[in-house]
Amino acid sequence: MKKFLLTLTAMTALPGAALAHAGHETGSFAAGAFHPLSGADHVLAMVAVGLWAAQTGGRALWAMPAGFVGAMLLGGAMGAGGIAFPAVEPMILASIIILGALVALAGKLPLTAALPLIALFGAAHGWAHGAEGPATGMVSYALGFALVTAALHGAGLLLGRGLGALALRGLGGAAALSGLALAVAG
Repeated sequence: MKKFLLTLTAMTALPGAALAHAGHETGSFAAGAFHPLSGADHVLAMVAVGLWAAQTGGRALWAMPAGFVGAMLLGGAMGAGGIAFPAVEPMILASIIILGALVALAGKLPLTAALPLIALFGAAHGWAHGAEGPATGMVSYALGFALVTAALHGAGLLLGRGLGALALRGLGGAAALSGLALAVAG
């Protein structure tokens, strides 16, 4: 867990690289798997989904991550297809800030309100993956980014379930502040 937290901290200290997602020219599984890890903006939001799901408990443990990944795949198809998504980068930054703040404040929304919010954020992240993805080999690429996103949600779930309430809220606050730093630096 210490390595994960150190990596997360190091990534937030590199705001200039956080929104740089170039270089995904191949339609391979590996290229897709690398994309969510290529910027702090994606890592922070995806881990925050897991943290919030862990904090909320119950059906949210699977519904929040599944909702994000499903919407992300749809957004990826939109991005690959050239369908516009206005203000996608501000939406991605907002996802970090809002999800982090919800964790920091122990925000308990009903799933009927939380899932549309998570789906909107998932679609924005997916759009970025798809728009910056390859011209061919999109299925392998999409499988890669979906599985790594699910793993990042899982890391957030494990952290959220393993930490006390105060530490969990602290991680949420750190994510929200990191999102603000990325927004200011971007």
